[in-house]
Amino acid sequence: ALSGVLSDEGLARIERDADLPRTEVGDDVAVGEYVAARLGREVVDRLVEPLLGGVYAGDAYRISMRSAVPQLYQAARIHDSLTEAVREIQAKAVANQQTGPVFMGIEGGVGTLPLAVAESVRSRGGEIVTGAPVTELRRVRPDRADTAGDDGSRTAWRIVAGDRVLHADAVVVAVPAPVAAALLRAEAPAAAAELSAVEYASMALVTLAYRRADLALPEGSGFLVPPVDGRTIKASTFASQKWGWIADENPDVVVLRTSVGRYGETAVLDREDAGLVDVSRQDLHAATGLDAVPVATRVTRWTDGLPQYPVGHHARVARVREHVAELPGLAVCGAQYDGVGIPACIASAYAAVDQLAGDLGGVEELTANPVQSLHGGAGE
Repeated sequence: ALSGVLSDEGLARIERDADLPRTEVGDDVAVGEYVAARLGREVVDRLVEPLLGGVYAGDAYRISMRSAVPQLYQAARIHDSLTEAVREIQAKAVANQQTGPVFMGIEGGVGTLPLAVAESVRSRGGEIVTGAPVTELRRVRPDRADTAGDDGSRTAWRIVAGDRVLHADAVVVAVPAPVAAALLRAEAPAAAAELSAVEYASMALVTLAYRRADLALPEGSGFLVPPVDGRTIKASTFASQKWGWIADENPDVVVLRTSVGRYGETAVLDREDAGLVDVSRQDLHAATGLDAVPVATRVTRWTDGLPQYPVGHHARVARVREHVAELPGLAVCGAQYDGVGIPACIASAYAAVDQLAGDLGGVEELTANPVQSLHGGAGE
């Protein structure tokens, strides 16, 4: 299956996995380091790197196996070879096989999800305040008169948001790590210090629309690009072939998307939008032969959008939660803790709310098994 993807030497190196002595993973290990030790660097550079780069925009030789691929980490602890470990994971997947499409989406795009959540919150009497960045989060003494809520009850937290001062019994801090660190510095300095050390990768998505009559794409939903190929884009999604609702919306138009930017890569993202479109078109032409002119383009930038999960990430998350747990009525959740995918973020939110109610089961499960949860699973 890998013929043409790996060299003859790379294919031969894979065969040595069965004869090598066991590679200890310890408390954690980088995915790339472990896989390279078992199967060779070519497997990492041409297979693992583009896969992880698509999820984390990170470096496979830095990314934590325990946090990013927990199933593989657990299997590697008990098996001598990587091949054996993968076979066990595959067997479990077959035994628990789920029906349905490989990719799950939302008709109209995943951007409709937060809008639907907001509508649900408002319909239940909740208030969403926009355009009001939170600049202060402080605990207050219950005996202070100025901390009384609108109904006269005493509250535990004081929040300054824009020109408003809010009081609350409980707070979930669901913001990126640098912002969370700033808000927690006064009341949870140890947690703030840990969060300040979390690094992020930036990326950009380039969306291109073509007349269907102008192009013919390969089958499939897209392709990944190994960094060793020296290309600028790291992946392309054939959006109209991946999501039926896009094709149905306008059958005469085909939508493609490329992604640009990896951890440590900043120069490419300094280019103007037109420059990112041009380089995307060049790389698409090299990969698929596409030379048509798009009828429309859009560049969407996600500055510091993807938190990095280096070796030891799980221990940092555990320390953050330990420090936060010392403050009643406070919890944290988000992509920097238990996984960057939407299911993982939802699981993290459930665990945070459960914690406020005194149930630590969700937090303990996520701490022991990152990117999994008691609420339906959080695997990417």
